[in-house]
Amino acid sequence: MAYKISDECIMCGTCEGECPVGAIAEGEGKYEIDADACIECGSCAAACPVGAISE
Repeated sequence: MAYKISDECIMCGTCEGECPVGAIAEGEGKYEIDADACIECGSCAAACPVGAISE
C-alpha cells in the first residue's frame, strides 16, 4: 500500500526532494504521492516535519 499525504501537509516540499523515484508532486493544497510509482520506502514519511505522511 502506497504512502499517503494528509491535509496536515504544509506544502514545504521536503518530501518531494526525499523521494528516490520521483513519486511526489505538488497538488491542490498539498503534495500528492503517485501510488503506482511509490516503492513504499518511507523516506518521505521520515522527512516530513509535521508527520503528514503515513501508510
